Formats: sequence, C-alpha cells, structure tokens
Amino acid sequence: MRLFPRRRFSPLKLAVLGVAVFFFLVILFMQQDMGGEASDRKARMIDVMMGAVNNIRDSMPKFQIQAPEPREEHEERVPQCPPGYYSPAELKPVIERPIQDPQAPGADGQAFKEGTLSEEEQKEKDRGMQKQCFNQFASDRISLHRSLGVDTRPPECIDQKFKRCPPLPTTSVIIVFHNEAWSTLLRTVYSVLHSSPAILLKEIILVDDASTDEHLKTQLEEYVKQLQIVKVVRQLERKGLITARLLGAKEAIGEVLTFLDSHCECFHGWLEPLLARIAEDHTAVVSPDIPSINLNTFEFSKPVRHSQQHNRGNFDWSLSFGWEALPQHEKERRKYETDPIKTPTFAGGLFSISKSYFEHIGSYDEQMEIWGGENVEMSFRVWQCGGQLEIIPCSTVGHVFRTKSPHSFPKGTQVITRNQVRLAEVWMDGYKEIFYRRNRNAATMAREHTYGDISARLRLKEDLKCKNFTWYLQNVYPEAFVPDLTPALYGAIKNKGLQHCLDVGESNHGGKPLIMYPCHGMGGNQYFEYTSHKELRHNIGKQLCLHGSTGPVKIEECRLKGRGTSVAREQIWELTSDNLLKNPASGMCLTAKDRKPALGSCDPTDPLQNWSFS
Repeated sequence: MRLFPRRRFSPLKLAVLGVAVFFFLVILFMQQDMGGEASDRKARMIDVMMGAVNNIRDSMPKFQIQAPEPREEHEERVPQCPPGYYSPAELKPVIERPIQDPQAPGADGQAFKEGTLSEEEQKEKDRGMQKQCFNQFASDRISLHRSLGVDTRPPECIDQKFKRCPPLPTTSVIIVFHNEAWSTLLRTVYSVLHSSPAILLKEIILVDDASTDEHLKTQLEEYVKQLQIVKVVRQLERKGLITARLLGAKEAIGEVLTFLDSHCECFHGWLEPLLARIAEDHTAVVSPDIPSINLNTFEFSKPVRHSQQHNRGNFDWSLSFGWEALPQHEKERRKYETDPIKTPTFAGGLFSISKSYFEHIGSYDEQMEIWGGENVEMSFRVWQCGGQLEIIPCSTVGHVFRTKSPHSFPKGTQVITRNQVRLAEVWMDGYKEIFYRRNRNAATMAREHTYGDISARLRLKEDLKCKNFTWYLQNVYPEAFVPDLTPALYGAIKNKGLQHCLDVGESNHGGKPLIMYPCHGMGGNQYFEYTSHKELRHNIGKQLCLHGSTGPVKIEECRLKGRGTSVAREQIWELTSDNLLKNPASGMCLTAKDRKPALGSCDPTDPLQNWSFS
C-alpha cells in the first residue's frame, strides 16, 4: 500500500523543476559569498546560469513550428548580354579583302574570259579538267581574294539586324579536301576569312583525306601559318568524307560546326543568318542557299534582289538527293524573305549545326564509308528525332557543281549502296522495300546482312525516341509520291514476239520514246511497276509513266504526284486477260511493231502485243 500516489512526470515538467532548483542553489550560494571578488564571481555565476538556461531551453521539445530564418540568397547568375543589335563595326571580317582590280580575270564574280590558248595552255587546261573535272586553268588565273561585287541579295536580307542577346554563337569552319586544286582550296579559305566576322569565326580546320599531291603537304602547312586561325589536320589513310568530318568535329572548339566543301565562295553576310537561327533554336540544322559557280568559267550565280525563286531538297526512292520548287503551303507559311525554308532533305555539303546537338543527335554513322547517302541519312534522322532542316535564304554560298567525281572509291562504288542499305534498315521501316525493288544489289546486301552492324544506330533511335518513317512522310514530306508497298506486278516488261524488254533508254528523264532492248534482269532502265492506279511507272529516280499518244509511246512525268493530283487518261493502262496493255483513252494497245513501242489496233493474236512481267 502506497502512502503517496505514483505520479508520472513529463519531460517538460522535469525540466521546469530542474531550473527552479538550480536558481535556488545559486541564490543561496551568492548570499553566503564573502570577500572582495564577490561581484566578479557573481557575474561569472550569472553567465553560467544563463548558459544553462539556454541549453535547457534548446533541448526542450518544440511544440510550434517557427518561421525559417532568413538565409543569404545564392541565385544562379544569368549571363548578361547587352541589349540591342550588333553594329557593323562589331561584325568586321577577320581579314579585309584587298583592293580589287575590276579588270582582273573573274573579277566581281564574273566569268573568266579565256581567249585564244596556246598549245601549251591548251594542254594545261586539258590536264586540269581531267584531274579536277572543272576548269582549273581558269581557276588558277582568278585571284584567291576575288570579290563577288556588290551585295545583290533582297533588301530584307541586306538590312537584317542580329540581336546581341542571346549572343551569336562562335563557329569552327571545317573543310575536307582530297587532292584539291590549290587555287580553289585557298580561294575557299580566303572567302571565309574575308566575309566572316572576327568575333564569330574561331578557326578554319582543313581536313586532308590522305591527299597525294605535293602542294597539299608541307607547302600548304607553311602557307596557312600566316593566317593564324587556319590549321591542317590529316587522315593518313583515305577514309572519305564522313570520317574526315568527324575528325574535324573532334578538333573543333567553336560552339557551332560549319561544314563547307573545298571549292566554294561565300557571299556577303553569309555567316550571321546561319548562326542567328541556331541561336534561336539549337535543334535547327541550317544550310545556305547554294548557287552554282560555273565549272567552266567560274562565274558566280549571284542572288537577285526581287522575286527570288527558291528550291528545297528532296529524295527519290533510289535514295538519291535532288532539288524541287517550294510547294504552295511552304510559300504561304513564309511571310518574309528572311524566314527559313523547311526542307525534307539537304545536300549535306554545306551546313551549320550546333556542336552539342551534332553530338546529341548521333553525328554521322561511323560505319558508313567514303561518301554517299550520309546526307539523306542525316536528313531522315534529324527530322524523325526532333530536329529540323532548314535553308536560310539570306545566307548564300556558291559551289562548283561537277558533273562527275574526279576521285576513285578505294572500295568501289559498292560503298554507296552499303551506306544506303544502312540508312534504309535504320530509318525507313517497311518503306525500305520500295528502295530494294529498285536496287537489286541493295536487296541482295540486305538479304545477306553484309552491311555491317547497325545495333548502335538502332539503340540511338530508341534512346532519342525518334518517330517512324510514316510520320516523316505525313508531316515533313506529304507531297512525296509513295509507290505501292506491295505492287501487284513489278520488274521488266517482256514482249513475247521479240523476246526483248521495254527500256527507257539512256538519259531519258521524260519526253523521249521508249525502246526495245535485250532483257538483262538488272532492273534499272527496264524496271516498271503496275500500280493500283493502273499506271506503268518507271520510278527508279523521277516518277515517270508510260504515256499513250499518237506516234511512238513516250515516257513522261507522272501526273499523279500525291496530294491534290490525279492520273492522266493517257497514263492509264489495262492489263487484259490476253496479256494486252490497253490504253482506254485511245482504245488502242501497246505494240512492239518495227521494234519501236507504239499504239496500234488491239489484236490478241499478235505476239508483238503480248506483254508479261518478268
């Protein structure tokens, strides 16, 4: 039996009781203190007492959330850039162009006037044409510093101003060359130096793809030393454009990579519009407008001030790049001449891209070899993986377009097919079969899996969450004519009477008669598809159709081109049960009479009117 009931003391009550006892003892001690140091001891004791009280207070449970104590702010500082626009003084070029003689050969971008050549001069010209596939004789006599005359761009381009905030990014210009002529290579370099603002051009990197010409070795290295921001890097083994550009990109220190070919000339104000667009959107991959520098006279096709006609890039189902006029919807979308042009593909020789985005998007397919197909591959990849391809019309860079390549392919032209198969397997989904029907070598390579390992590229496609090729066709290039994925009939069209096949002939891009030729089974000029619209399409490159008319039957551009178009009556053919090819518009049938495809009165018994796909 307890005399006193048990009490439970909370921590708070115990703490209060402890403080009271402590104060009582201190006061009792102080009253008994005797001596001269009493006041000092008293002060020390009060300090001890207050410290104890504070310790007890801090150790007590907190029953009320207090307001946070103010802390010193450590905000990230946003880089400051001045308001307004860059002034002309800020955009001065790296090197001012020397004073030009208006009577000098090719001055102001004009054509080189050749005159009568001596026997020795003619030999020199012939050697240059054979080696370079352009008139090196003319190029060598035109100044390396030649002016392109007054700025003839549209007024909106000339008057365009560029904001200081965000600042224009810096760029490294990368130029790959292989046995390039001295004059065209150095004119390209000086053209960049004379027309690029010094504050934006970090460097020019010349990447040598294992040149063998002596003037491109020590002589070139010694020459460019005087230019300070120009340097040469080398591939000791011929590996081609793709790996050479990757080497240049690895060396580059600029924020933007600008790739140029080694026979270009830059027009007034070419660089700023490219960099300004990337400053606005780092996912934009931008090309200049690319006029021709005539390969015979080196005349520069200057832009015009008004009614400029623009083109954009496309592709055909043989995966070749081409140019086409802007569709109406793109013309309507652009309100000003300074507005970019959306392009389904790009030529790939001349363009600018953010270095960080270039790396993020997968740079180039490193297993592609030498040259060919890399521009179409990058076009599909950029669009499908969230970027955009654009042509900047206020940026103009001229280019010498050769009719054939002067260089050999170390592994033969088969490398181009291999590159195309790699891009088809990664980016085109089921549409790759359209390409394979047009390229038997590619189909064989795909079937035998001799195009190398693509697992890294497929992983990149997955990591970037890229869209499929149907999305590309519907959203980026809806104007493209998409052939039947599974056409009922395709291949060569063989005539029973002649035992020869329909053939479009050499260099027939439309408008010429068909011919009969021994069947070779290689596709090419003898490849046709019988479409669901009853057309007979030869669509290796351009979309061409058999066109029934009086006289010889010709191949003409197909009238059905996609959205908003329809089949021409002359291009409809009915394949009858008797193996006749009947044109309903004329009521006549295709015949190989006199070995010339033509229309004639239908006769099921005539073997020259009997046709079959093989």
